[in-house]
Amino acid sequence: MDIQHWQHFVLWCALLNAGALSLFFCVYRFAGTWLYGLHRRWFELPRTAYDAAWYTWLGAYKLAIWFFLLVPALALQCLR
Repeated sequence: MDIQHWQHFVLWCALLNAGALSLFFCVYRFAGTWLYGLHRRWFELPRTAYDAAWYTWLGAYKLAIWFFLLVPALALQCLR
């Protein structure tokens, strides 16, 4: 495979992961209370800790998309 194919592959992966990130954010935004109630049955967790865990997870996922997909795509663009 040449560089252009790898770049397209990485960009498609980034697009799919950005879509997943948007879906997770929408689920948290619009069904957060329901999800909290569901998790509350299993774990003794205050709402602030639950919100902090979601916020941390979404931020880490976004950074992973940047570092592992978008930055390599930019590097491949520079090689082309």
